[in-house]
Amino acid sequence: MTNGMGLKTKGLGVGSWDGRNSNNGEWKEEDLSGMELTFIPNHPSINLARITKLDLSRNNLQVISESAMARLVNVVSLDLHSNQMKSLPNSIGCLSKLKRLDASSNLLESLPTTIQACRSVEELLVHFNELTELPDKMGLGLTNLRLLSVHSNKLAFLPATTHRLAALRSLDAHLNCLVALPEDLHLLPFLHSVDVSQNFHHLRSLPDTVGLLPSLSHLHIAHNSIAALPDSLACAASLRTLRADGNPLSSPPLDLVLAGGADAVRDYLIRRMSHRPRDAGRGKASWIQRLAKCGPFSGKIEGRDHEADGLVMTSEYNSFDSGVATPGRRYAGVLSPLRIFSRQKSVPPTSTSLAWK
Repeated sequence: MTNGMGLKTKGLGVGSWDGRNSNNGEWKEEDLSGMELTFIPNHPSINLARITKLDLSRNNLQVISESAMARLVNVVSLDLHSNQMKSLPNSIGCLSKLKRLDASSNLLESLPTTIQACRSVEELLVHFNELTELPDKMGLGLTNLRLLSVHSNKLAFLPATTHRLAALRSLDAHLNCLVALPEDLHLLPFLHSVDVSQNFHHLRSLPDTVGLLPSLSHLHIAHNSIAALPDSLACAASLRTLRADGNPLSSPPLDLVLAGGADAVRDYLIRRMSHRPRDAGRGKASWIQRLAKCGPFSGKIEGRDHEADGLVMTSEYNSFDSGVATPGRRYAGVLSPLRIFSRQKSVPPTSTSLAWK
């Protein structure tokens, strides 16, 4: 049974809840989960502005009014999972202190563009919905986002500004309809876990530079239609877990990946690039050899002697604490990873003056 405010009156019901929300000036943490609420009540005894943590999960909410959401100005954690909402109010952009939003297991078809104004958000969980797209400029505002869980939706693409999610650690986009990942994904310095498995026939390749993610340790690409892994994975020094079962892999062979994992893949890609004809992919092979010499990844390099090529390392070579080595600013344009691992044919240098001196 519910009363006029949409609150369940059985058991702890209204009396207990109203008492906790008396307007006494204290900060509140409210657990209203599983109370069969159909809306957030508007009652004089309820001061939404004083609530810092609100759990409205497992109710019958279909909509949250703009005014009710706007009053939650001090909420830090908002749990809306397992309701029946098809949309979130635009006023969610008013929640400047919000750090965790769980709107999973609803019927959401889209997210409001105003969500990018929630600049404090660190965890965004919107899995198990009906999402077909995410706000394209989401990355411009959610620069503190660490966890993005969008699995079990109908997404074909991730936002073009995904690479602007500078604090992102974990990306879970499995069980969608992804046809491609952002080419600039490698610009995320802290991203260590990527799960794009179970996109089935939609996902046929990975970005050429995915292996240049400096913190990548877990890559889950199982049950897609990927036939070849990009050369850049040879540089993925931090990669510990690689799951690729259920793909028509031929380069490297699927049996090798299943048996040897990430280490076997790195060794295979290094050997493949080292054994290429001298004129074919010259830039890629020589750059991998230079990386190996400076220790950004493990594995033997079989190829020509580096000193014979005049490749003597100097202070122009910089390395980061994360173990990823990069050329100095002087050569950044010439030796850009985007040029090296692009599928377009590399343009050979016009003179030997571009070699590292």
